[in-house]
Amino acid sequence: MNRRRTPSPSPSTPSPGSPRPRRLPSWLPLDPYILALLGTVALAALLPASGTTADVAGGASTGAIALLFFLYGARLSTREAVDGLKSWRLHLTVLACTFLIFPVLGLAARGLVPFVLTPELHNGLLFLCLVPSTIQSSIAFTSMARGNVPAAICAGSFSSIAGIVVTPLLAALLLGGGASGISPDSLLRIVAQLLLPFVAGQLLRRWVGGFLARHRTLLGRVDRGSILLVVYTAFSQGMVAGIWHQVTPARLGALFAVEVVLLAAMLTISWYGSRRLGFNRADRVAIQFAGSKKSLAAGLPMASVLFGAQASMAVLPLMLFHMLQLVVCAVIAKHRSAEPLLAEPAVDDTPVSEPKGRVGVERESAQRSRGTRG
Repeated sequence: MNRRRTPSPSPSTPSPGSPRPRRLPSWLPLDPYILALLGTVALAALLPASGTTADVAGGASTGAIALLFFLYGARLSTREAVDGLKSWRLHLTVLACTFLIFPVLGLAARGLVPFVLTPELHNGLLFLCLVPSTIQSSIAFTSMARGNVPAAICAGSFSSIAGIVVTPLLAALLLGGGASGISPDSLLRIVAQLLLPFVAGQLLRRWVGGFLARHRTLLGRVDRGSILLVVYTAFSQGMVAGIWHQVTPARLGALFAVEVVLLAAMLTISWYGSRRLGFNRADRVAIQFAGSKKSLAAGLPMASVLFGAQASMAVLPLMLFHMLQLVVCAVIAKHRSAEPLLAEPAVDDTPVSEPKGRVGVERESAQRSRGTRG
């Protein structure tokens, strides 16, 4: 009696308890959410909130930020996080890319001031380098490229958790206190608006996790709507402060060119560096997409809390990098999906017989012995 060997699950197969990654098109010229972000910036430019309206928008933005991080905490499965610790080398590699190599490159860009970048744009670029990695798009691109999706889920989650503490501390250390608006009060606001809601979400996950899972689509819209509100508030403050008089089209073009080089450097370092560290292809795909990307969802609320009225200058490089990374990573993921999986063992199509018992093994051995004597 023969039985067919079932192929082992591929590295890109999510675990049963993991969220299903969003499908992305093979070519992503412009994401609809990017259009919404650009529309929000245009609205803030035409109709900025000021006076009482600005106070109302600022209060709503503060509440939206707390809600965002409460939902992040409530959605993160503690069991998945604990299981993900088994791939600790991969997670340390992603964290090193996110919070070590990125900041070093951001500091190196200081040499471009004032000839290429203004001091304000460099502060925004450096803040971009301190933001944690993204989760959703890293998972989607890793799945498209047939990489290790569970590892991408855990790596993005760990980066987001670490970023709640590491990003403000690095910002206070590298950006200084006076010019960037970062102060001990800003760090206290980070704890109150980001860390405490996140911890509350984790503690209440047992009771609200089922509700969040059933209404995932609706809550996704709440997430994005909250971020749009933060963008509108930040750019309204920038318009009142005259941000567009500080940034010329030539400076924007220079910023875009610098971010192209930054993204290319991180994609190269994460891919070839992980190969030197001995990771297999599936893990290298996860490291490349999680280690080279920055989270707009986490960075915008942090910028709003840390920079206050100057948040628009910090948000601008982050939004530009977000658009760039989506387009470039979509092209890379499409290319990776067409690559042959040379590292995976070939599937043996020959039938596999039932395992022989002890009697059958002894009988076969005796037959071979008689054949040898003959």
